[in-house]
Amino acid sequence: MEDEGEESNNRMSTNPAARIASGSSWKYATNFKRDLMAGAIMGGVVHTIVAPIERAKLLLQTQHSNFAILTGKHPKFKGMFDCIFRTVRDEGFLSLWRDGMSLKGRIIGKDLPIFTLARLDLYRDVLKNDDDGPPIMSGTAANFFAGAAAGCSTLVLVYPLDIAHTRLAADIGKADARQFRGIYHFMTSVYRVEGLHGLYRGLPASFHGMVVHRGIYFGGFDTIKEILTKESNLELALWKRWVAAQVVTTTAGLLSYPFDTVRRRMMMQSGLEKPMYNDTLDCWKTIYRTEGFPSFYRGAVSNMFRSTGAAAILVLYDEVRKFMHWSRDSSKT
Repeated sequence: MEDEGEESNNRMSTNPAARIASGSSWKYATNFKRDLMAGAIMGGVVHTIVAPIERAKLLLQTQHSNFAILTGKHPKFKGMFDCIFRTVRDEGFLSLWRDGMSLKGRIIGKDLPIFTLARLDLYRDVLKNDDDGPPIMSGTAANFFAGAAAGCSTLVLVYPLDIAHTRLAADIGKADARQFRGIYHFMTSVYRVEGLHGLYRGLPASFHGMVVHRGIYFGGFDTIKEILTKESNLELALWKRWVAAQVVTTTAGLLSYPFDTVRRRMMMQSGLEKPMYNDTLDCWKTIYRTEGFPSFYRGAVSNMFRSTGAAAILVLYDEVRKFMHWSRDSSKT
């Protein structure tokens, strides 16, 4: 009987599916709340700092589908600094943080570092399964799929807040001239016209971009950290992690930016009786045919400045966890 028990345990240790079914691999989920709090701290601080650049990027990215600009009420923006200057002049300094309530909601999810970072650790640990035998997936592939899965699964939950963030940030003018009075007014207005579908408009394009961006953003950073740490056999210096994070963040942002432009344009159609684009593919075709390829990268310079904040999240997230004595090494001991 003892031999049969040992044989059963051996089979379970070499069978990833059996380990998952037994629940042994899910022990990593116990750290989820701790990772959530670490992500919350970094996400709240960093996103508040870069919010003005984020709004400038969204205004530039969506101005060709912004009816306040298309109807001639507001002239087009010439660039990031022109956008920020005119926004402050016409709407006041605090308007750079106009979408604050929806942004606070989004911080709980996608750019979204809180849930995404916490889920990333969960997915990666389950895939690599460091303590329970052979991994389900290892190396760069595990890092990439963990990052993509963390981003996509979180996106579904917080997408209505993400679309509200985009629409409120792109809503130009003072209070009496704006289309929406706030996040609740936006959601109820869109739901009245299109139903739940309107709050998820642009989701397919968002999935496409999320796989590319989050896969590279999280997977690339973790892979570089692992490679450099193995070479030095020491913990990677903060400045090296910062450089790696900045390179990965900029690369991920540039490669996924056309997808982000398309999804933002699709978001701008939410709640309209006569949308400019029929679907995601039609949006790609229309932008390329009427505006040219460079329009897919409109606002990309602002996004590169903003990426400094995203790089800070990657680096300082680990530091916050260490400060709180919640790193993996300390949890093992």
